[in-house]
Amino acid sequence: MRPCKITKPADTPRVSHRTLEMNCPVSVRSVSGSLLLLLTLLSAGCASVRPWQNQMMRPVDGAAVLARSPPDAEDRSMLMIVSLSGGGARAAAFGYGVLDALHQTRVNWHSRDTRLLDQLDVISGVSGGSIVAAYYAAFGHDTFPGFEHHFLRQNFQNNLISFALKPGNLYDLSSPWFGRSNLLERRLNDLYQGKTFGDLAVRPGQPRLLVSATDLSLGSSFEFTWRQFSLICSDLGSVPLSFAVAASSAVPIALSPMTLRNFNDVCPQPVNLAVTSASTTDYRVRLLRNSHSSYLDAKARPFIHLVDGGLADNLGLRSLLDRSQADGGLRRSVRQASKAQIQRLVIIAVNAERDPTEQIDASDQVPGMFQVVDALLFGAGARASQETLGLLSDTVQAWRNELRREAADGEDPFATDAQIHVINVNLRDVRELTDRRFLLQVPTAFSLPPEDVSRLIAAGRSTLLSSPEFKAMLTSLEPVSVIKNVDSPISSNDK
Repeated sequence: MRPCKITKPADTPRVSHRTLEMNCPVSVRSVSGSLLLLLTLLSAGCASVRPWQNQMMRPVDGAAVLARSPPDAEDRSMLMIVSLSGGGARAAAFGYGVLDALHQTRVNWHSRDTRLLDQLDVISGVSGGSIVAAYYAAFGHDTFPGFEHHFLRQNFQNNLISFALKPGNLYDLSSPWFGRSNLLERRLNDLYQGKTFGDLAVRPGQPRLLVSATDLSLGSSFEFTWRQFSLICSDLGSVPLSFAVAASSAVPIALSPMTLRNFNDVCPQPVNLAVTSASTTDYRVRLLRNSHSSYLDAKARPFIHLVDGGLADNLGLRSLLDRSQADGGLRRSVRQASKAQIQRLVIIAVNAERDPTEQIDASDQVPGMFQVVDALLFGAGARASQETLGLLSDTVQAWRNELRREAADGEDPFATDAQIHVINVNLRDVRELTDRRFLLQVPTAFSLPPEDVSRLIAAGRSTLLSSPEFKAMLTSLEPVSVIKNVDSPISSNDK
């Protein structure tokens, strides 16, 4: 028998700091001891622990800069946006494969040999996609193969369960202010090494990060951006990346909502919603303005509860498109993005949604509860993503028509020969039928078997590089080198 030592965490209130020591088999006595300790802790009453809380926006000198964006615009003649969909570790691995292909693809842009990924300006992530998006925004090129080692190849889900079962964490969960997603946030904070959005703002050359959750009361997207946080008079810079990703990944029922404080009742500077010039006859603009206006009444909404971003927009694109419409068009939206005229606008939309587990239409039996939930999430839910992709296609066509006309104010942020490239990278476009059928049934979870991870990474690489839209974009950029053997499912960890 080896001694098992269980110590009550120092920050748990109203319980003496007594250490229980016992000799026991790890498989039986340690579990019994943990339960005994838990009962002892619970007998003292519910915990009063409170998780991290967002801070109020600090006053700024001069006029209020409510739509603040880090850092200042650079001389970027190519504007690239990558959006990574939700879908747990499946989406994270597939999206990682896409980013790795961009990382390994070199182009000759303005007589300079550069990695295509170095041209990335905005990386958007939802749920599982936000996990890898935030990691790349935080660590840049160290993502390859850092993210694969530290997340994809770890049994994050089992580690999370074991972490949740620690007596101290079980006691924290008895607090009415502390939920299951707060435990996820603690684990993610280790992954991101405690980095905040403020840390990203001081890293020159790194892309802006856009993480989306869902406002539980409104059913609309809530973005972790300076503009969105100005609406609740809160400081985004102090927000841990782990909090944003946990909120974006907080699947209802399985995980708990994450909560933000609305400081508009004590805001040191007024919030100005006059940021658009678009006509209010557009329903998308009206919906956006209405959701923004709801945050101004802090007495009615002193707290904002956030859940999985995929419930409002699983692709992380709709809010970008709605924002462009509300801003009055493409030119107004990108005017602050670059000091140089933009010659290429590249949007890469990565969709890792899977198929329903069962085809319920193949049977005349009444679908069960789990079949209904599965069909709603991955059957009917996929329709919303198709609508978003259709909206993207229509919006881009409107943008192209806009660029054919001269700028109304004579100051055009786009060059006269500017091109717009939209590249859809869909898990359903995997070329090999056997692989496609298999990958579309990979479950949505925080961890996957190593062989599934390898196949998803390879699928992300090959699906991007075989895309006709991607090939056309490369042709216009004079490619220097492109990753070879993209169909191989073997990753660096399997060699």
